[in-house]
Amino acid sequence: MKKYNVQNFVRFKKDVEDSLILASKGKYSERDTIIIENLELVWSVAFSFSTSDQASGVLSINDLLQSGAEGLIYAVNRIDWNVVEESEDPEKTLKSFLSKRIRGAIRREIDINRGNMRIPEYKLNEIRKSNGGDKKIVQMFFNSIFSSIDIKYENDEDSFVMQIEDKSEKYNIDIINKYLLGLMKTNLSSREYDVLRMSYGLDCNKMTAKQIAVKLNIEGTASYVRVSQIKRDAIDTLINTVDKSQVLDFL
Repeated sequence: MKKYNVQNFVRFKKDVEDSLILASKGKYSERDTIIIENLELVWSVAFSFSTSDQASGVLSINDLLQSGAEGLIYAVNRIDWNVVEESEDPEKTLKSFLSKRIRGAIRREIDINRGNMRIPEYKLNEIRKSNGGDKKIVQMFFNSIFSSIDIKYENDEDSFVMQIEDKSEKYNIDIINKYLLGLMKTNLSSREYDVLRMSYGLDCNKMTAKQIAVKLNIEGTASYVRVSQIKRDAIDTLINTVDKSQVLDFL
């Protein structure tokens, strides 16, 4: 894991264990005790996230733990005890409520640090003066866009409607999709274009590799593997052919 400090985490776990002992002796308020008792839930959720560069941007596992802890505190302050006590399994209901808020807080922090990326002005000037030789800005754009679109949720409870509200400004998804489709149509073959738009649902429902293979008559025992390869090749083609001036304004 990126920038994962084992010694710091061992100390953190020891502090939690010590705090749990104090909590059992009534040294903390009921609210603080609930927070301490569920810190293990925070790191369980945080460790389920990928910390690769494309997945979490500049965030390390320590950042995810911190965001998850903030989400836990926020959630504890909003617990409706009537709902918890009236449920068939109060403990499960409470854990489910807290874990959804923790996961939502971490996802929101990742989106903020990955989606709303800003490049220093002096760097933008360097890029503008590179006369098309620097493809890093194009690679940054497409990797960010397609990594964000491709997020999968395990179930409806993990979908965006269950997350803590994100009030940061968002790009208009419809405009982004139409712009992407235009770039794709100009720079890709018809098969690459269809595979990419179907894979990410840019103008249709998202399809699996097997569904796309059937739709486009891609035959063979490993046709879905071929579809995945076409998708990767299409993204590489966009990175290598699209001019940086066409994507600079979106960063």
